[in-house]
This record gives sequence, C-alpha cells and structure tokens, in this order.
Amino acid sequence: MSVTTDTLMEALDQILVGIQVERGGALHAKPSKEVRTRIRVFKRLEVEHDYKGDGFGDIEDDLIAENAAEVDRDETLKRIFAASRKNGSDSKRPKGFAPWRPQRKTLVVLAQVKDILDEYRTELPLTARQIFYRLVGAYGYPKNENAYERLTNILVRARRSGRVPFESIRDDGASVLSCTHYEDKEDFYRHVRELGENWTKNKLTNQGVDVRIYCEAAGMMPQIARVSHRYSVPVYSCSGFDSLTSKYDLAQGVSRAFTYKGRRTVVLHLGDHDPSGESMFSDGLVEDVHAFVGSIIYHKKPSDVVMFKRVALTAEQAASHSLEPAPPKKTDSRSKKWGARPTYQLEALPPDVLAGMVDGEITTLFNREIFEADVAAQPGTRRTIAKQLPAADGAA
Repeated sequence: MSVTTDTLMEALDQILVGIQVERGGALHAKPSKEVRTRIRVFKRLEVEHDYKGDGFGDIEDDLIAENAAEVDRDETLKRIFAASRKNGSDSKRPKGFAPWRPQRKTLVVLAQVKDILDEYRTELPLTARQIFYRLVGAYGYPKNENAYERLTNILVRARRSGRVPFESIRDDGASVLSCTHYEDKEDFYRHVRELGENWTKNKLTNQGVDVRIYCEAAGMMPQIARVSHRYSVPVYSCSGFDSLTSKYDLAQGVSRAFTYKGRRTVVLHLGDHDPSGESMFSDGLVEDVHAFVGSIIYHKKPSDVVMFKRVALTAEQAASHSLEPAPPKKTDSRSKKWGARPTYQLEALPPDVLAGMVDGEITTLFNREIFEADVAAQPGTRRTIAKQLPAADGAA
C-alpha cells in the first residue's frame, strides 16, 4: 500500500497534537529526544518490507512491517504513536500467548532452531545460548552479542506464539521455596503411596563416596540432572561466582559426610574456559572450601575430605570438538593474567557430548556391580513398601 501526501500529513499532525505544537511551529522549535524517536519510527515504516540486514532480520522491525502489511498504515501509525505516549516503548512488546507472523528470513532461523531441538531432544530443555552456539556451528549464524539478542527475541516470540514448546527451552528463572502441605489426610496418604511406588535406592549409599556436580549455567541443570540422577548425584548451580553462604554450606556438608560416615566427597565442576570460569573454579570455589574444611577438620588434609575435578570445559576439549574461540573480554579484570589465550563457552559444547562426559566421570567413581545390584533390587523393595502402606483413604 502506497502512502499518500494526505496520510503523511495526518500522521505528522498526530505527532504535533501529542506534543501540543501547532502546525508551522516546528520551524522555530527544537525537537526533543522523544519527538526525534517518534519521527525515526515513522521513517522506519517507509522502508521496504524486505529490508536489508545481516541475513536474519530484526524482530522489532519484523513486527512493525507485519502490522503495516495487514492494516492501513495510517492506522498503524496512530496506534504506535498513541501507545508510545501512553506506555513508552515497552507497550509494543507482546504479553502472554501472542500470534505471530514472522518474515521469511525469520522462518529460516525458526526451521534451523526446530532441527536443533529435534536433534537434541533427549537433552531438552536447551538454553538459548546452547541453541545460539549450535546455530553458529551448523548454520553460520553470526557470532556476536547482537545476533544472540536477536535470537533470544525470536525464541521469545516463537514460544509465545506456540511455534516452539515452552518445555524445550529453559531460561535462568526464579528460585522457589515451596512448602509440602496437604489438602486433607487423604491427600497425605496418596502422597505417601506415590512415594512408596516410586521409591528409589540412593545409589551412593553403598559406593563409599559422595559425588556432587556444580554447573556454572543454571539453565543447564535439567539436562545434567537427567544423567546424574540415575546415580543419585545432585546438581548445583554456581550461577557465576559462588556466594559465601553456598561455599560454607558445601564445606559443612562434606565435613559431616567425612566425620559421621567416613565418606570422601568428589565435586565435579562444569564451567566456561575463560578467565572468570577458571578463577571461579580454582580461586573462588576450591581454595575457599578447602580453607573452611581445614578449619573444621584440622587433623586431615582438605583434599582428603573433598576433591574437586574440572570436568569441562578445557582447551583440549574445545579443540577436539572444533569449538569456535573468542578473545577474552576486555571488561574482565582477570583477563590480564589470561593473556592472548582464546576463550570457550561451556554451552558451545554439544549437549549430548557434555552428557556423555558427565556420565563417564560418574561411572569412573562407581563400582558397577554394586550399582547394578542396587538397581535390580528396587522393584522388590517397592512392592514390599506398597504392602505396608495404608490405602489412599487411610484404611489399613
């Protein structure tokens, strides 16, 4: 649809009314930042629908162009300017479930994302950054923060519109402190019976060792837990540099396991190969926890109580899997000691490869015969427990 002179004048009049300026007053007035922003939006609507970009498109431009293609442009202008005056730029963002008609270039990216989710369906959910690195490696997607931001916008719209299941992608979300309460006693009995029916042997009990996994990226916890939970190994998220509380709690936990059960703890660590990732592991976690443990169990070497092992990511692993390097961040103060060495992100490692690494590390710590015996004994123990539990209504 072409834009007539009358339509242009009507849109400009809308701007003037909004800022309470009469026609002609602009010859003597200095436009504010807000007015310049609105005019830029107006001009952007006149760009061709299939605008030039980096090959993947800009989501905000997509939305404006798609609206303009479906309805009259002057009505689109009125809505944009009215929404801008009322709520600011955030008013254009969709809320809840929202329909979406992506452009051709965006559809190409969506098809690639779906191929990735299908390829790694046994490791779902993936993080947005894992999907980003798979796109970079397999489809030549630009490797920069602007491209990553565009991808996250695409993934948001894809989930809101139902094109991608919410369960397939995980964001680093909020922490939850839930409470175990019951509607009535029958609800409690049902819960107890479900516990009995799903009773699972703690596979660490007979192994003589405690194992924990610490993962730098919280969004990767579900896929790591899918591997580790079959061995009863818990997963913790470092979420950057560990807090003092979390390191103190870890020191207390491993000290109790050693003192009361005679069990050494092995902590398997997963983090980025960059200045912060390495410092987070060695200086931030290992040295601090060992210092706490040395004060709690002073007659033993801390390494006899808890051992730390860096499972991923290493430079050797990055090279063997042809991960694309990046220079150290200039904003990271730790980069000075890092020098010119390249950096690699944990989420760039293929999810199935990382799962295999985790599984391999755990099994090297386990006695396989004991593990298989524990697994084989579970069905019989569940049946015994079920016979001894009350019925769902509380009857014996």
